[in-house]
Amino acid sequence: MKKQTFEQALEELRLTVEKLESGSTTLEESVQLYEKGTKLSLFCAKCLEEARQKITQLEEMSDEQPAD
Repeated sequence: MKKQTFEQALEELRLTVEKLESGSTTLEESVQLYEKGTKLSLFCAKCLEEARQKITQLEEMSDEQPAD
């Protein structure tokens, strides 16, 4: 199975929220969608945190470089 990208997960989350907000799902479907949305949200948050950490590391590395 191919690893999901941040962008794919975010789009899937958007579609999941739309379905929930439509009110056209049963209670059971709504609970399943909510669970799916929660997992997607956590995945997206993790991706963003990893990106933030990488940017912070890169900024720290550039700060350590001597000025010419």
